[in-house]
Amino acid sequence: MFRHVFLTGPPGVGKTTLVQKACEALESLGAAAEGFYTEEVREGGRRVGFDVVTVTGERGHLSRIRDVAGSSLGRREYTVGQYVVDLPSFENLALPLFRNVGAADGGGRKVFVIDEIGKMELFSQSFVRAVRQTLDSSSCTILGTIPIPKGKPLGLVEEVRSRRDVKVFTVSKENRNAILQDVLAELQNCLKHGT
Repeated sequence: MFRHVFLTGPPGVGKTTLVQKACEALESLGAAAEGFYTEEVREGGRRVGFDVVTVTGERGHLSRIRDVAGSSLGRREYTVGQYVVDLPSFENLALPLFRNVGAADGGGRKVFVIDEIGKMELFSQSFVRAVRQTLDSSSCTILGTIPIPKGKPLGLVEEVRSRRDVKVFTVSKENRNAILQDVLAELQNCLKHGT
């Protein structure tokens, strides 16, 4: 019996879009969704970084290209490729969401969105701990995204992938439009049986 649903697939294949569509569909069915997405930030047609955006629309920096980020004045810099990760901004926005996830609002089960568990987010040890606690908690079903394995395995990503209570869907350009119904059906199962 699965309790959580994760999507994986190559970058840019549409995982975040699929998560957003699933949340909209769930909300129209009366299920509450909380959590966050990661969105590309573009300037003049060029990707300059990523933002963390909560389901309720709050937004904060996750990363910026070095020349856009400016210098971090002596703070330890966390980088992924050309991007400098803004750890304080990410933690200030994302971590409080985890603290509130167990709070009962009328006893209905929630879907908690974690998009994504990737290299940038994994610089935060607090985030890693919060994800593990939320996976083990029975208060919500997680709808999340993880990168496809490439290069050195990411500890928490492989942990999620190998959990018995996690159903992983692989998103491709070919199936990304058709897979939504399968993802929704699985989430509804999780919500039904998870109480």
